[in-house]
Amino acid sequence: MKRIIKFIIPFLLLLIAVYFKIFVEKSELVSPDWYYFFNKVGSILLIVSIAWGLMAILRAFKKVILSKLDTSQEDNLRQRKFLTQFNIMESIIYFLIVLIAIGASLMLFEEVRQLGISLFASAGVAGIIIGFAAQKLIATVLAGLQIAITQPIRIDDVVIIENEWGRIEEITLTYVVVKIWDQRRLVVPSTYFFEKPFQNWTRNTSEILGTVFLYTDYHVPFDALRKELTRLLESTPLWDKRVNVLQVTDAKEYGVEIRALVSAKDSPTAWDLRVFIREKMIEFIQKNYPESLPRTRVVFEQGEQKSTTNIPSKKKA
Repeated sequence: MKRIIKFIIPFLLLLIAVYFKIFVEKSELVSPDWYYFFNKVGSILLIVSIAWGLMAILRAFKKVILSKLDTSQEDNLRQRKFLTQFNIMESIIYFLIVLIAIGASLMLFEEVRQLGISLFASAGVAGIIIGFAAQKLIATVLAGLQIAITQPIRIDDVVIIENEWGRIEEITLTYVVVKIWDQRRLVVPSTYFFEKPFQNWTRNTSEILGTVFLYTDYHVPFDALRKELTRLLESTPLWDKRVNVLQVTDAKEYGVEIRALVSAKDSPTAWDLRVFIREKMIEFIQKNYPESLPRTRVVFEQGEQKSTTNIPSKKKA
């Protein structure tokens, strides 16, 4: 019903415009002095109805297209790419339709037309001044167009901007809205994505690797940790079965650094997987190898007494 109403209003305006321009004079219902007025009003209504109708058609076409796009799929790169381009191009077309409609309406009046010619004749210096004043706005609009063409970001992309994790929620000609993980909104100008570096975690695919670091004593059995990591990954649906690696990435005087590298289908799942693995691996070490918890050793060189202090907990008797 709402779609029909959107088309009825411009159609009624079109009928009124045709009546004012053609039938008012033929029907002789008003004084001839009013013919000029009704003719101009009819011309303006005709322009408005055409512009309104074009925008209504564009909105209806967008709904039809969006009904065929399923952005809820895991592999929705193609859908998000098209949606981003369509949204930006829609804003551009709306702007052009309104601009042309206003210009055409103003050109109906001889006084405005002569004023426009006079302004164009003396617009050299004024154009330069306006150009300098509006250069940031122009740059922002051009950046919006460039986003639509090159697509460094797309709707629903996962990005890291200003040290904030979020998803691209809205892209316009002049700004981009990023939905932060805690439901805040970060609004940045379109030029930001061409002037500053940022991370796009879903540029080509949503698959991502996650890391979990553990710090233990030298006594920890690495093979046992690898077996436990594999068991944990196989027990959770968060893992996409691509990457399962446990490596010793550093060895220092107080202990070793162990890195578990795992994979997930997307970044939110990878976060949950990392939290799960970190918690369960620490529980495994606490339960089975408490002596492998990080510890600090103190050795007295001049005596034979040696002492060892466990951190964070004391060794049981």
